[in-house]
Amino acid sequence: MPDLLRKPFGTRGKVHEITPANAGWRYVGFSVYRLQPGDTASEHTGTREVILVMIEGKANIKGAGQEWGVLGERQSVFEKTPPHCLYLPNNSDWTAVAQTDCVIAVCSAPGRGGHPARRIGPDGITLTDRGIGTNTRYINNIAMEAEDYADSLLVTEVFTPAGHWSSFPSHRHDEDDFPRITYLEETYYHRLNPSSGFGVQRVYTDDRLLDETMAVSDGDVVLVPRGHHPCGAPYGFEMYYLNVMAGPLRKWRFVPAPEVQWIFDRDG
Repeated sequence: MPDLLRKPFGTRGKVHEITPANAGWRYVGFSVYRLQPGDTASEHTGTREVILVMIEGKANIKGAGQEWGVLGERQSVFEKTPPHCLYLPNNSDWTAVAQTDCVIAVCSAPGRGGHPARRIGPDGITLTDRGIGTNTRYINNIAMEAEDYADSLLVTEVFTPAGHWSSFPSHRHDEDDFPRITYLEETYYHRLNPSSGFGVQRVYTDDRLLDETMAVSDGDVVLVPRGHHPCGAPYGFEMYYLNVMAGPLRKWRFVPAPEVQWIFDRDG
């Protein structure tokens, strides 16, 4: 099993590159660029569709033969304003030129050419709450099942207040048995506020053959190849993560961990 916790390998340019090959799975790809004004990032999507997410800052973007202008607005992800994103189908070129310090996420999965290039957000993305009590968190859905923007990709942002749990109660989506459950690989790109803080994420299967608990720092990526995957934000540290999921079917169906089934039954 490849390492589930991936640290940034630099501070400027491409700082993460998760591929199906180095993740040991079949579908999800995820990269992050950290750029300074004037820096350029450029790629060809090949056989994969891509959603570019402007995590922070502004960049002038060209893609799929079109000029998209300057995308991005928030200077800190913890402003919680809706993100500016761009969907690009397979066999597309794209180039981003940073206008400010910026962080760009590149979310990818197998593409079939079923959707045209298009802006996603900020219009149409509304911060919504999920959960109750210290399980409350706040969601910016970018391209989930209800948004027919992509062939394979499911992408969302989650803000977890300090002292709260997230991706909880524990659940898994690691079997291809729709409508009971779907097989979806998943990445978590974590940010912390203050950035000197830490969070905790566990990835475990019911039989505990996989059971990893990781301290995540600002900018880390966690891979979820299978199993349950809750995370927590200690008191004093607010947590953000960008989720990317993909599998053979673009639907999110999950099964709770046996030990938390009673919470689902109680809270709905």
